[in-house]
Amino acid sequence: MRYLHEEELKTASRYLFLSMAIIVIDKDIEHIEKGPFKIKEPYLNLLNNMATIAKNERRILRKKMYDNKISVVPTEKNDTFTTYLFLARGYEEEKRYFNPAIRKNVEKIYKELIVGALNQLTKQTSGG
Repeated sequence: MRYLHEEELKTASRYLFLSMAIIVIDKDIEHIEKGPFKIKEPYLNLLNNMATIAKNERRILRKKMYDNKISVVPTEKNDTFTTYLFLARGYEEEKRYFNPAIRKNVEKIYKELIVGALNQLTKQTSGG
């Protein structure tokens, strides 16, 4: 039986996967800074812009979750699945995610962030 509203699950899931995408972005920044790239600045600008967009969205989601007393807690992880406990309005709902599905969700958000960051950078360089 489902205890949480669709919007509560959607918000908490977005927060969860967005947080994972931020970790990936931070690691990518670290790899580029330490890597053998000849020209690092364009990649770092893009990734830093992505991080800013993601952190701003996560801040909004965190406030929405706080206001609505929603939280998400990892409970179990193995090679195949990761389980999270979603809490809202005094109800609990456990969701198991197939690890490759988590990766796909994070990748989707990562691509959204690339598009958003490129649009911002394009506006900045065109003077708009």
